[in-house]
Amino acid sequence: MATFVDHVTLHLRAGHGGNGCVSVRREKFKPLAGPDGGNGGHGGDIVLVADPQVTTLLGYHRRPHQSSDNGGFGMGDMRHGARGEDLELPVPVGTVVKTPDGDELADLAEPGMRFVAAAGGVGGLGNAALANPKRKAPGFALLGTPGWEGDVELELKTMADVALVGYPSAGKSSLVAALSAAKPKIADYPFTTLTPNLGVVQAGESRYTIADVPGLIEGASEGKGLGLDFLRHVERCTALLHVLDCATLEPGRDPITDLEVILAELGRYPVPAGQTPLLERPQLVALNKIDVPDAAELADFVRPELEARGFRVFEISTVSHAGLRSLSFALGELVDAERARLASEQEERPRIVMRPQAVDAAPFTIKVEGGSDGTYYRVLGQKPEMWVAQTDFQNDEAVGFLADRLAKLGVEDGLFAAGAVAGDTVVIGPGGGIVFDWEPTLTSTAELVTAPRGTDERLSQSGRATRRERREQYYERMDGKAAARAELDAEREAGIWNDDDLEREDD
Repeated sequence: MATFVDHVTLHLRAGHGGNGCVSVRREKFKPLAGPDGGNGGHGGDIVLVADPQVTTLLGYHRRPHQSSDNGGFGMGDMRHGARGEDLELPVPVGTVVKTPDGDELADLAEPGMRFVAAAGGVGGLGNAALANPKRKAPGFALLGTPGWEGDVELELKTMADVALVGYPSAGKSSLVAALSAAKPKIADYPFTTLTPNLGVVQAGESRYTIADVPGLIEGASEGKGLGLDFLRHVERCTALLHVLDCATLEPGRDPITDLEVILAELGRYPVPAGQTPLLERPQLVALNKIDVPDAAELADFVRPELEARGFRVFEISTVSHAGLRSLSFALGELVDAERARLASEQEERPRIVMRPQAVDAAPFTIKVEGGSDGTYYRVLGQKPEMWVAQTDFQNDEAVGFLADRLAKLGVEDGLFAAGAVAGDTVVIGPGGGIVFDWEPTLTSTAELVTAPRGTDERLSQSGRATRRERREQYYERMDGKAAARAELDAEREAGIWNDDDLEREDD
């Protein structure tokens, strides 16, 4: 069963915002004393936190679905809904957050760094918050918006000072166990190590971490073996230690050939922009297994050639611990020097400037789309899409309020400029969105409308008759009655019926 996971996909669902409340305060002798509906609570966020105590993403591999709490609903008497509790997910230091398409969202490279991976929904306003001098008793409230829902990729890149690289069974795990208190799995067959092993080394005043990178063979940078899965763990290391096996019995292998293959794979691996290429970082060479007589002779033979190439070479044995002390101090010197260099560069590095959105940036865009079924106009923008999500389309007053907000934002003018006419189809939001048959007159005289709570006269299909229309209807009824009397008199004079017939019918 796996105990180390360095890549997972999280399926996140942030909490939804609570709906606002429609309520009217009622007191003795004051049956309608004003609106008192409370606001809905905001939904909880999902936050990723870099925690030094976490070393693997295994927990999220087993439980990839994570969700935070929803916000509470608003209530009467100005009682606001509770905010949904945020969900904090601890991840190892060195975790990179990406979109499913591979775009980097955050790099949690320092302990305590936080990243909001999924923002909670916004709570809806109650009718008390929507009241104003011209709309004193709103009969509607705003709905809460949904929280963000989607997938993010978590990729762990080990945070170590020194990376041990080399062929399988070169003795990297044994070296980690010999230099530190780590207890990695060690066996005499290739690919024993399937996960990076971390260890802490104390060399005099220097304290640093080492990690072995398993599975490097020829073609690792192209995905062969386990190389691509673990080469990314080398990205954050300060120095490289090449562990070469001087006691291998495989044909065609020797320390020089192994080193050339590993250097070629490290050179082909692309590091992220702004990072030092792997081959330009400080490197040492450790000739391992000199406790074997033949291996000690081979180490003496290849050492001059390695030093001629510019490498500092150490002959070591993880069994007898020969040469380990000098190697550990040499690695400590490299790490201290690199830390000092990075600290000086950090001080000289320019500050990151966060530029807010320009004040004259367009709050929305209008695109003309369509095909054989006809042309329609799509409105995209944070505000229009959020306002549509907050609208209760079962309430005419809420729909009228949405029309007012869109008109003030300039959506109507934008539709006119795009060539829309009354009756055209307008879609707000991506995908299916919310579809309207656009009627420009709905957005006029917004604040002068007086209607019962929860209704909007502009949306009413039957209008109130004027005085002239009522007078004409009255005259039509009077003329109809006069015509009926005249017809009865004409039938009586013609003898069709008389008053005696009426009396007999009454009897």
